Amino acid sequence: MKNIFLMFVLFSVLTGDVCAQSDYQTLHQQALVVDMHTDVLLQVLRGVDISKRLDHGHVDLVRLKEGGVDVQFFAVWPNPNTYQLKGMFEQSMHLLDLLETVVARNQDKIVITRSPGEVVKAVNMGKIAACIGVEGGTAIENDLGKLKILYDRGARYLGLTWNDSPDWASCAKDEVSEDFEGYHGLSPFGKEVIREMNRLGMIVDVSHSGDKTFWDVIQTTHKPLIASHSCVYNLCNHYRNLKDEQIKAIGRNGGVIFINFYPGYLQSGFGGKYQALIDTSAAFLDSVKQVYGDNFLGFRKFKSTYYSDNTQTFRPGVERIIDHIDYIISLIGDDHVGLGSDFDGISLLPKGIEDASRMPEITRLLMEKGYHPQRIRKILGGNFMRVFREVSESEK
Repeated sequence: MKNIFLMFVLFSVLTGDVCAQSDYQTLHQQALVVDMHTDVLLQVLRGVDISKRLDHGHVDLVRLKEGGVDVQFFAVWPNPNTYQLKGMFEQSMHLLDLLETVVARNQDKIVITRSPGEVVKAVNMGKIAACIGVEGGTAIENDLGKLKILYDRGARYLGLTWNDSPDWASCAKDEVSEDFEGYHGLSPFGKEVIREMNRLGMIVDVSHSGDKTFWDVIQTTHKPLIASHSCVYNLCNHYRNLKDEQIKAIGRNGGVIFINFYPGYLQSGFGGKYQALIDTSAAFLDSVKQVYGDNFLGFRKFKSTYYSDNTQTFRPGVERIIDHIDYIISLIGDDHVGLGSDFDGISLLPKGIEDASRMPEITRLLMEKGYHPQRIRKILGGNFMRVFREVSESEK
């Protein structure tokens, strides 16, 4: 059990030299570990029971505990392709219902938390603190009242866009498309959304946001923002990654960038090789899918193993996550970086961090690079808690 209150008091007055003598596993278990993004609710939607240790996917309650993850943000993602006819807001409500059901059935393991104080209380009780982030502004359906409902249901950040743009904000994918005819940046209503989030105490998330939207947010918000699962453009030139001037702006804003674990955002050149593998394997995997029939999970496990095995020669290792952390720290300091895995929302992970149980590898590598325990604690969760406290001081 972690006494987070005592830890924060002690760590604010001590140098942490005693902890520096301990091994990485001890430090990892002592620290508050926060992961800002998992899409595992999509597996729950398909009927997967995440209360037990699974032999597929990245996240379940057992592996979160094994990995020392204290605070897990569960992404509520309204799917524009599958669920649009049901309504993006309705889909979001359904995913929230599913999370509440998981928690109700596992009250000894996990609790939904809505404030920094509730996070501390949950962790001190030895439970996983479940937090909620919404991935996509389409969820509010151009209605500030629905934004308030999501907040009241526990959502503590809103990703303004996914790969689809709401009417009032443009995503990164659309901004680089010549065919996009929607609003570029934040519309006047989009700026109202930001101001209302500031008022409520809801964190603004710019992961997936286009450049124009990003800079409009910087000009509009007066509270720290986050990029819940993003990487560095100069290390991997994917349009979805953050450029140096954006990283510096987040530093000036007091915000935090949480590193995404997807190899395609971590290493330049991976995406092209991976896409070539997908293209050349399509017919084979389609034939295998027919064999599995209605056994969706069986085929999912087969496909995951197939891609993992066939990317061994060009898939980066977990060390590449540390490279992105290092880069941000060298640019804006150690108050502005954390972890946003994107577990179960991505098809592959770096070698060495195959699921949530392997999260201590991050701490091991940071220690091996000579990072002081205090700095590691910031990266693992302290930086998030600072932003959470600052944004939670709402103006209601």
